[in-house]
Amino acid sequence: TQNLPEPTVVPSEHFNTVTYTGTGSSASHTIGFRPNLVWGKKRNAAQNNWLINDVGDANKWLSSDGTGAEGSEANGTTFDTNGFTTASNDLFYNNGGNYVVWSWKGNGTGTAVSNTDGSIESTVSANVDAGFSIVSYTGTGSAGTIGHGLSSAPEMVILKGRDFADNWYVWHEALAATEVIRLDITNAKVSSDLFSNTEPTASVFSIKAGYNLTGRDFITYCFHSVEGYSKVGSYTGNGSADGTFVHCGFRPAYIMGKKTTGSIAAWFIYDMTRSTYNPKHPVVWASDSAAEYDSHTDFDTLSNGFKIRATDTDRNGSGNTYIYLAFAEHPFKYTNAR
Repeated sequence: TQNLPEPTVVPSEHFNTVTYTGTGSSASHTIGFRPNLVWGKKRNAAQNNWLINDVGDANKWLSSDGTGAEGSEANGTTFDTNGFTTASNDLFYNNGGNYVVWSWKGNGTGTAVSNTDGSIESTVSANVDAGFSIVSYTGTGSAGTIGHGLSSAPEMVILKGRDFADNWYVWHEALAATEVIRLDITNAKVSSDLFSNTEPTASVFSIKAGYNLTGRDFITYCFHSVEGYSKVGSYTGNGSADGTFVHCGFRPAYIMGKKTTGSIAAWFIYDMTRSTYNPKHPVVWASDSAAEYDSHTDFDTLSNGFKIRATDTDRNGSGNTYIYLAFAEHPFKYTNAR
């Protein structure tokens, strides 16, 4: 491993997972950096996923398992130098509720910048080194392009209307430019020209006129792989308990994935903060408000990726294609055996 290059991104400075127990009062939670996006989920009871960012409005939230417009329950949320403070609402601090929160750093400040790379002006908080940006823009009613603020083409784009009810739309590098998959439901991929049948470039992504509704506000999360830190990828299931090995180039701290073909399947999320040993990793679903399910022995997290141990079609159906987004606990160069 001495011959491996030094990682350019220290994972814990750009992504982190924290867990906490609600007390019925607002509280501050330490992450290790100032976040620009927090995504939380109650673990021990059914409750919506909640996503809050400070490019759109940190006082509002969206649910990945619902189609609704932004809710105002997040009013009072603050993103702090070393973490975040919850709003005074039961959604975020239910007394005795167990929570998990995943946090990403954009530009690390509370000030997003104007981007005019596309034909539609956007407001962007971009973490160029870590391959992540948050993009807010207002629809014009015409087909156009939107600047994302990264230095490489996004390999995964997650799009949601903020001020009206609609699905979450996802484009992933394993999909064709003419396909999308939705985050809030369990359906397989579908043909769609929502992104104008055009893959993102190093500066912009495209949007069709029919979805770019005049005066409507949109939020987009853009990701591309960074060696030793993040991986946007796909794998093919084999239906066996001795399942597919997926190489990431690091030991994963977080994995979100979804079957794209065949019968319906939920978006799954695993992280190594809620369970630090193999092969038992409790799962929550991005596309479902259900409580955490902790009886799975689904996969091993390894020094350079993960290996599927499930035989169900949600994660390892024979011949099915699965997309995923993963972030590192440690780069392979500095990973110890688990």
